[in-house]
Amino acid sequence: MTESPDRVPKERISIELKRLPWAKDLSETALREFAEVGEWVQYQAGDYVHRAEEPMKFVYFIVSGRLQATLFDSLGNQILEKSLVRGSVFGLFSVAIADQSRTNVVATEASSVIRLELQTMLKIVAKHADLQMCVYRLAAGIVKQIIEVDRTLSQPSVVGMVHQSEASRPLTRQLLTRLQQIESHPCVATDDPQWRPIDGVPSRVIFKNGELFTAQQSGELLKEWSQFGRIFIDLRGNHSLEHLARMFSYVDAVLWCVRPDDAKTAIGTLRALQERVAGLKSKVRLVWLLDNQTQVAPHEPEQRQLVERDFKVSFESPSKQQSRLLQQGIERIIHYLRGIQIGLALGGGAARGMAHLGVLKALEQNGIVIDMLAGTSAGAMTGTVYASGMDADYAVECFKTDLSLPWAYRQMPGGGYWYLLRKYRKNKFDPMLRKYLGQARLEQLAIPMLTVTVDLVEGVQVVRGTGDATHAILESINLPVLSNPRVSSGRALVDGGLVNNIPADVLVENGCNFVLASSVTAQLEQDFMDIRSARTTPKFKLFSALQVLMRGQLVQAFNMNAIGVEPADFVIESDVSAFDLSEFSRADEMAIAGAEAANESAAKLKQLLSQLDPKLFPPS
Repeated sequence: MTESPDRVPKERISIELKRLPWAKDLSETALREFAEVGEWVQYQAGDYVHRAEEPMKFVYFIVSGRLQATLFDSLGNQILEKSLVRGSVFGLFSVAIADQSRTNVVATEASSVIRLELQTMLKIVAKHADLQMCVYRLAAGIVKQIIEVDRTLSQPSVVGMVHQSEASRPLTRQLLTRLQQIESHPCVATDDPQWRPIDGVPSRVIFKNGELFTAQQSGELLKEWSQFGRIFIDLRGNHSLEHLARMFSYVDAVLWCVRPDDAKTAIGTLRALQERVAGLKSKVRLVWLLDNQTQVAPHEPEQRQLVERDFKVSFESPSKQQSRLLQQGIERIIHYLRGIQIGLALGGGAARGMAHLGVLKALEQNGIVIDMLAGTSAGAMTGTVYASGMDADYAVECFKTDLSLPWAYRQMPGGGYWYLLRKYRKNKFDPMLRKYLGQARLEQLAIPMLTVTVDLVEGVQVVRGTGDATHAILESINLPVLSNPRVSSGRALVDGGLVNNIPADVLVENGCNFVLASSVTAQLEQDFMDIRSARTTPKFKLFSALQVLMRGQLVQAFNMNAIGVEPADFVIESDVSAFDLSEFSRADEMAIAGAEAANESAAKLKQLLSQLDPKLFPPS
């Protein structure tokens, strides 16, 4: 603890209270009395705010920074872990329990809280009906989070925008303009002397005569703007480390905007700031500004140590062979600011997985922006290619061309399966995919992509979110018998469909709070090798071992659909049961079936999204 409560002016406590979302509707009288009795306490990273073996004496209202709360059961087993950020509260329930609290709370970065003793809080709450209602809402929010009814993620209310060059300055305007459409009163403090005001968006230039506002001036501005819902602090990245560190102390999150040419400089600045700003990584989101020639972000090995996640954005219109993923990057940032992350799980199903490309195209055309993809087997292949920025229609044509049967295989019974066997055994998938992906890594793609495979050594699923994108696909589509396991780092990796054919659960585990699933195995044709469709039952039928194997995989996927897909909020089921598992030559027809299924579901899907955030997804 670095500061005693009585050293902080009560006026500052009142100002900081006004900036908290839950306190915005409090009367001036309630705010003033809360500030009078509240104690301001600051913690450094690593400080214990509360230990599990001690009784809970206070209720804590988090003003800035980040705390980590860990709950234990009566036997000392950890049962819950949660980050607490600005606007969170803890101790609201534990403080009323006579027994000792079983919660550890540790500051993971420099943090400030307002704390009240139980009796003090009860007295002030009893006096003010509006404060009483706020406390009830806070308690209800805690209950919602525990039972997973409330899915909203944290929504940073003070956002830093750092521009490594002037090229990314338009992003601030676009974000503010979009937020103005769905929120009330965003505002911006900027060091841009050329800033052109936006109607309805209060702004202040805070860089004059070569100097930024002082700490006192910044504090006065935050006080003046305490009633606004979202504050942006917009700066160039070439300010002193002292000024940038001070900006970090004010904000909940930082969008650090870079072009590929600026990456080394940005990483160097962030590395230097890491020594000054505790918990820097948890606040920073890198925003890559890309163009049509640079569809894939650079690979910066240090990035994952310095940055929580990234976004890829482009101001240019896509070329004919490119999707709109980069142009949608701005909307993904809006999703993040609104506490939304939409994931789409793509299931396995051999050639039938081509229907996923139709689903992806239809979602794009319906204005449904996906923040993260996860795929198994064919879902990993189609999803990764799409996540690289390739247009879905163009990808369909590429797969159709690359996997169409040569003349000799078209003359053979089950020729499609023998052709796939050859592609696997001769390692032909690698060069085929590298024509489009090159040496790109998963973390460089336009949106996050997770692939699922299975390790035969430990018998567990392996989820890839980093590393060579082509290798990640090859691991996930690696059907046993058709191909040998891919051995790497003590693992023997095969097709992920063995344990998780539609990995919606993987998206939930990675922070998505609304999950879609695209299934191509929900419907299974009730025939195999024309056994039922034949006019007479043959006395003997020669089954191809490959056809039996692929049918077995399909039956397994059909029966496992409910496992990984269970957490999905919405499932799009494409009826591609009329297509053979090896018919990649009909990829365009399957994509049409996927698009039809997605378009038929679009209205209902939008209705569900409007329940999640009616401002971001207004009901039609």
